[in-house]
Amino acid sequence: MGTDLTGARRRGSPLPPPPPLLLLLLPLLWSDLIPSALSSGSSPSWVRHDLLSEQQFLEVQDLSLTLLQGGRPGPLSLPTDLPDLDPECRELLLDFANSSAELTGCLVRSARPVRVCQTCYPLFQQVTSKMDNISRTVRNASESPNCARSLLMSDRMQIVVILSEFFNSTWEKANCANCLTNTSDELSNSTIYFLTLFNHTLTCFENNLQGDLHSLLQLKNYSEVCKNCGVTYKSLSNLYSKMQKENELEKKGESGTHLCIDVEDAMNITRKLWSRTFNCTVLCSDTVPVVAVSVFILFLPVVFYLSSFLHSEQKKRKLILPKRLKSSTSFANIQGNSN
Repeated sequence: MGTDLTGARRRGSPLPPPPPLLLLLLPLLWSDLIPSALSSGSSPSWVRHDLLSEQQFLEVQDLSLTLLQGGRPGPLSLPTDLPDLDPECRELLLDFANSSAELTGCLVRSARPVRVCQTCYPLFQQVTSKMDNISRTVRNASESPNCARSLLMSDRMQIVVILSEFFNSTWEKANCANCLTNTSDELSNSTIYFLTLFNHTLTCFENNLQGDLHSLLQLKNYSEVCKNCGVTYKSLSNLYSKMQKENELEKKGESGTHLCIDVEDAMNITRKLWSRTFNCTVLCSDTVPVVAVSVFILFLPVVFYLSSFLHSEQKKRKLILPKRLKSSTSFANIQGNSN
């Protein structure tokens, strides 16, 4: 290397710029070169050669390159103690980043109307899997770096941990597990049946409003909707009540248990349309007996007081004066006649 650079210098080619380490070595080399030059009594020719001769410059440059390369020929390499990720850990981090971005987009797009559980559960499972890959060692600790320590515990912020906890908290608040099977890899049969019936109910509403929608909105007359969609709406409401009871039994009567947010939001939308927008009511099969019993109970006080009044009047009519009262009355009449 020194020979090539010397030849290039002799041919008039400029020397490559010194590496940064050379600047650090110059004071040390200066301290060795200047006293030797003065003691030898030679002329200060080093002043005309920019403080160092060509040969000395090449030797210093060779030394600096050797130190940077760690004494081995080949390309330069960074020290191993720098905070850089292993390629395997960087790949795991990028996989988690891509999965997190997809899940975040799905959650936002499914926010209104709520379709979080039925739309985003594959992406949530994917993010959970990527997080598991980071948390555990892929191979033996002696063969692969500990990516969990590098990605999860190397700084105060712990961004990966924060994101993972956010996704888990959102999933638990939505109660999405109640919409999925035990393995959480697909929707449960009851959820699929409910969503199908919900779509049929909305289709029934829409079909019965298409006849004369403008006049219906003006007059607010939704009699066709109430008449033709009553059976479908009642079936949906009964299924929702059944799912609630089954969920309470599975949770062993725990307070505050909910179905998944998709089912709850779908039922709330249907009830608002049915009761507030269409102003429909569903007559139960027990309505007539309940009304009859209620009317009878309400009229019981009226019947009681009326019968009491009639009975008291009849007693007054049958009232007979006592014998003492009759004799005193006749005596008074005789005394009056004598006067």
